[in-house]
Amino acid sequence: MPDTALIQDYPHQMGGHCGSGALRDLLHWNGLGWSGPPREGLVFALGGALGLSYVWSSDLMPPVYLVGRGSDFEVDLPVRLGGKVDVLTTDDPDEGWSWVRDEVDAGRPSLVWGDIAELPYLRVKLQMSRHDIVVIGYDEAQDLAYVVDNDRAEVQEVPLDALARARSSKSFPEPTRHCTYRITWPATLPDLSKVAAEAFRQSATRMRHPSGPGIVDLAVAGNGAEGLDGVRQLAFDVQTWGDLPAEELEVLLFSLSAFVEKAGTGGGLFRRLLADGCDDVARSTGDAATADLAEVVGRCARAWTQTARAGVQRDVDSRARAEAVAAEASVLPELESKVVESLEAAAGSLEAANG
Repeated sequence: MPDTALIQDYPHQMGGHCGSGALRDLLHWNGLGWSGPPREGLVFALGGALGLSYVWSSDLMPPVYLVGRGSDFEVDLPVRLGGKVDVLTTDDPDEGWSWVRDEVDAGRPSLVWGDIAELPYLRVKLQMSRHDIVVIGYDEAQDLAYVVDNDRAEVQEVPLDALARARSSKSFPEPTRHCTYRITWPATLPDLSKVAAEAFRQSATRMRHPSGPGIVDLAVAGNGAEGLDGVRQLAFDVQTWGDLPAEELEVLLFSLSAFVEKAGTGGGLFRRLLADGCDDVARSTGDAATADLAEVVGRCARAWTQTARAGVQRDVDSRARAEAVAAEASVLPELESKVVESLEAAAGSLEAANG
């Protein structure tokens, strides 16, 4: 067997979010799209990926954790498009590497998880295990893997031992276990309006009726909620932050801002990506309800961004910033409820148009 392989001309673009960025690249690589390669926002929207998980717990560092997407996006999108996904996990590093190597040897990029703290090119200290990267090659003689990441424009050379550590992490929110997505893509894509209707309805349902824990395990000691309940819980909790010690308050304000804007969310806690995708669907289908949905989600995304920015204003006392965050966050439950209603309306409109 060769000890080196590299997939040439992989169509990588930087993305707002690791999952939708990686799957956008993979769709492009496989020649799939409706009118050319899809934009990242459309990929996110069609995954039915909208969600929300919120936890505030002394067991975590930082003690607040917030994520705005569901846990099954990497499976749901390919399956909704007519593909098949096998999710492979193991605690055996040799077996885990063999899956990646076999895929690359067959000329197929390999979508895997990697803990961001173990990926040397990211230069971060925060550990987060569920980060999607794509391996497009390796050189075992040089002890290197060739990795593409939504956060970097160029292909990254990653030492194999570093990649192995990233793929065997036991960090929050769950062990990586050398997780590998073996995706079989369809030859052609189904009708866009049908796919969008299914995705919009799934996102709405998951926000209204979350089923069990998502990306965040809500069994940790502390406060936690999912979906619309999670938005309401967060909006309530931030009202009390101003009473906390200054040092703890600073950590919470900075962390909230990071989770909303910086933590691979595409901005606005993933809502900006969704708004972009809804706009693409509306322009392609001419559906008025979907155009309205794009506007509603855009307003919600801007409100999340304003909430995040209020917490990190320069030259403003931490107590004053906490009050500003509480004021901005107070409108989020109503805006999120409106997003869910608009998702349901757009799904119904597209379904009616499909007969």
